[in-house]
Amino acid sequence: MNLNKPKFWDLRKPNYLAYLLLPLTILIKINIFISNLYSKKKFDKIKTICIGNIYLGGTGKTPATLKLYQLLKDNDYNVVNAKKFYSNQQDEYLLLKNKSQIISLKNRKEIIKHAIEKNYELIIFDDGLQDKTIDYNLKFVCFDSQNFIGNGFLIPAGPLREKINSLRKYDGVILKILDRNKDLSEIISKIKSINPKIEIFNTYVKIKNIDMFKRSDQYLFFSGIGNSTSFKEILIKNDFNIVEEKIFTDHYNYKNKDILEIIELAKKKNMRIITTEKDYIKIPNHFKEKISFVEIDLEISEENKLIEFIKSIINEKN
Repeated sequence: MNLNKPKFWDLRKPNYLAYLLLPLTILIKINIFISNLYSKKKFDKIKTICIGNIYLGGTGKTPATLKLYQLLKDNDYNVVNAKKFYSNQQDEYLLLKNKSQIISLKNRKEIIKHAIEKNYELIIFDDGLQDKTIDYNLKFVCFDSQNFIGNGFLIPAGPLREKINSLRKYDGVILKILDRNKDLSEIISKIKSINPKIEIFNTYVKIKNIDMFKRSDQYLFFSGIGNSTSFKEILIKNDFNIVEEKIFTDHYNYKNKDILEIIELAKKKNMRIITTEKDYIKIPNHFKEKISFVEIDLEISEENKLIEFIKSIINEKN
């Protein structure tokens, strides 16, 4: 069952509710301890990259996966994307499938073996940092600069799957940025204090199909993603006139009733309807002509540096 992210997770300082839930984080700590005891499997016949997060949801890992896939394709790598099969995450799978080659099975090791059989030389996992049974060649952690690590506590007291100190184990950070004028010094300083050698790559969110929209119109925005607030901010920064919004839980499976209510509300108030591409995929086809989706792309500030970094790591760890 998917739940809405509690607002107190993203407070700058933990509140009383976070401290009240703090004892329950022992379950996450035990799970981390046990998973770190697993022996890691390394695959010599293929290079592996994992793009994941330690902050639960909304960090932009799927757009980052697609961006990296395209960059590596453009640099003549025989690359494939991968995602472990989860029945409640078919929106992400379909988005990846629509924009890239992808393998999806219930076991990540089997995914890698299948990729080897298909003669791919490089595989990019969307998610999987917490799978300690695989020794990835390269591990990226994604953060949204708006929230970063929230209140800094583990689930359920906060939004973290692992403590921030786990950055010691990873190679790179992909930082999603909405505001180019945002002061990132505090975030960068925190990351570097934990792992001075980690590479940080800034990515700026842009709307790829913005010319399709008349932004002075009134819009009803709905979504069921990890960080709907962040996506709404993207729209506002691009001068969309958002007058109504309906927020659903992450990976929400839309029913006819949900979409009919949205359409009726928009009609009543003379609003156009927009959503995310990931949500649009899940909408029944007979409703899609009444709804538009916003297609997101990432602009990496130092693409060449990122490519050279990837080459150096995957060539080094033979």
